[in-house]
Amino acid sequence: MPPKPDVIHTLVVRAIGGEPPNMATLAPALGPLGVPPKKVADAIKAGTTGYKGLKVTVKVTIVNRNPSCEVIPSSAMLLLQALDEPVRDRKKVKNVLHDGNLTLDDVFGVARQMRERSLAKEFVGTVMEILGTASSLGCTVDGQKPKDVQQAIRDGEVVVPD
Repeated sequence: MPPKPDVIHTLVVRAIGGEPPNMATLAPALGPLGVPPKKVADAIKAGTTGYKGLKVTVKVTIVNRNPSCEVIPSSAMLLLQALDEPVRDRKKVKNVLHDGNLTLDDVFGVARQMRERSLAKEFVGTVMEILGTASSLGCTVDGQKPKDVQQAIRDGEVVVPD
């Protein structure tokens, strides 16, 4: 029995930007809806071309068997995009060190994009979260370790805008 018209179904998938996800993983979720996995995989591939080579979270909305996708940003993905590293072959190049340098303005920009998803009360807390993510990626901020920038913010040496 096909699904009722005008019913909205959502599906959240983790995919690599610019590549279609594995259709075998999509099939169990899409089978009861009557939507072919190939159609959804093509929509995801088309919707994530701007994030080529990065792991992204995609929210797929299905209305009347027509999929549309929207990329949900993560802080790590936005930081890697700000580092502007070249696209790598994921099958050949493993354990990549992201040793680039970000500016503090880049960190503020990513924090502004992530502010609505952050659990921090103030913008300073969101900036600290982003600096923690930068620390785990292994990149530097203005030539310093992100932990040192966090301490400078706590000490009041670096002023964070509202």
